[in-house]
Amino acid sequence: MGAVPASSDERRAVAGRYRLRSVLGSGAMGTVWGAFDEFLHRQVAVKEVKMPPGVPANQAGELRERTLREARAIAGLSHPNVIILHDVVLEHGDPYVVMELLPSRSLAGLLRDGRRLSVGQAAAVADAVAAALGAAHTAGITHRDVKPGNVLVAQDGRIKLTDFGIARNVSEVTMTHTGTMLGSPAFIAPEVASGGAVTYTADLWGLGATLFAATEGRPPYDVNGDPLETVSSVVHDAVPNPSPGPLAAVIRGLMAKEPSARMSLPEVRRRLYPFLAQPRHTLFGPELFRDDGRAHGPDAGVTRVIPAMPAAPKQPEPEADGQDGGALAADPGPLPFLDGGESPGGTNGEESRAQGRSTARTIALVLVVMLLFMAALAGGFALTRVLAGQPLSAPESTDYVRRVRTPSQEEQRLVTREGDATNLQGAKGGLFSVDVPESWTRFVTQQPEGALPTSTRVQFVSADGAQVLGVERFSGYGDSATVDDYLDTIASTWAPGDFTLVRSEDLPDRDGLLVTYRTAERGASGERAINRTTVAEVFLSGSSLWVVSVTVPVEQERLGRNELFDRFVPTFTMTD
Repeated sequence: MGAVPASSDERRAVAGRYRLRSVLGSGAMGTVWGAFDEFLHRQVAVKEVKMPPGVPANQAGELRERTLREARAIAGLSHPNVIILHDVVLEHGDPYVVMELLPSRSLAGLLRDGRRLSVGQAAAVADAVAAALGAAHTAGITHRDVKPGNVLVAQDGRIKLTDFGIARNVSEVTMTHTGTMLGSPAFIAPEVASGGAVTYTADLWGLGATLFAATEGRPPYDVNGDPLETVSSVVHDAVPNPSPGPLAAVIRGLMAKEPSARMSLPEVRRRLYPFLAQPRHTLFGPELFRDDGRAHGPDAGVTRVIPAMPAAPKQPEPEADGQDGGALAADPGPLPFLDGGESPGGTNGEESRAQGRSTARTIALVLVVMLLFMAALAGGFALTRVLAGQPLSAPESTDYVRRVRTPSQEEQRLVTREGDATNLQGAKGGLFSVDVPESWTRFVTQQPEGALPTSTRVQFVSADGAQVLGVERFSGYGDSATVDDYLDTIASTWAPGDFTLVRSEDLPDRDGLLVTYRTAERGASGERAINRTTVAEVFLSGSSLWVVSVTVPVEQERLGRNELFDRFVPTFTMTD
């Protein structure tokens, strides 16, 4: 739904600064306006809380608190896939959240009428949302309403997650329950729908359900548009299977009814990486952003289609020397150096032919100079090889590592990075530092309890996604298990033949093991898709088990051990 111009009495300035110009969308939680910041002269989006008639005072207060909670949630994030918060102001006691205005369309709008995204488009959307959620979870924030309507897609390829209105920081106390459903029925996680505890794993389900909708053209659950029946289906019915395809395994991994079994965000992004080859600005064509003027059904709440707002009127520039300063110059006509025919300035044919002969001589001279330069360069190379006592032919490479792409100096430059592998905010014993390449990106995830106890995993990932330095800590693991138990558990989680222990030896200075193992990850059809090698130090420190590892493609095994593990892991230090 496109922007709707505001009536004259609604073109007011909130806080004396944000001039409301058009309604971008409205939903149960409020209205979003396109506005102009008259102080900084930029377009913004202003979210206004809308109080439905008859709402009790305590629930009205909760709506206001949820708006402020959204502001606090977004303010704690700084990520290219999260809508930017500019300001929060109070007008007559009601909060207004001022945010980035992204000319875009919601994913719900792109999927209207059963449309589906291509594999590349769906992977780009899922990767962007996973990145946004990773930043939120690192900040201790759970979104709790991940759905197509809260994903904005711009024609230039920017993809952002918005509407953190029901997000909750883990450090905040839970608000008083008022019976309000926190989430959209078709995309809500089963444990949330049944009234259970809400953790970050609910966002993993929402991401899977959103990816399901993007590839199937419909939500995973929808019982005739009835929210109560839909919620019952989410809780009690089997999880629908996605159609066979490259992204089906990711969807199934995210939409596991048991929260602890859901695929982690780093794993999601690693599996999506092969499908992200096409630049994002070429993925979403203009036909997807044409507005037909129709609403989008129940999901037509906030920000369905956000057009680029017209710029504020500018004052006319002063004219100089009696000329119109705003007019463009007239068409200059053909350029004077075009070949053929009579030139625009009246040059006759003989002059044109003379110019042509001059141009030909110039080109021939340039070619001769280039050939002489290349001959001199080759001769200099040969002379240098002879004086150095080396053969003229290139030496054959016998070292496997030399055949692997060598990182650039920028990628190789190490910097000390700090990390926090504690399980709870404020807990002790999980701070560390380690030297990694400056260009590598950090991801932090909480691993739910499964075959192994709950843990915190910090990963530093290379720019191409192929190489990973991981630091994982299991608090209290040593109270009931050993390092050997960990290794046995890891092996048992893989299918027969997909885990190979290459080497295991005692660490000389710690209670632990130095292990090398290979794993084979399979695609949706069961064939081996990716073979990886992991080299890890697994050791106990007090009652905590630490795993410091480097994982690379199996063809880079020697590089992973000699150039990465032996450089990075010795710099690892526990700092508390």
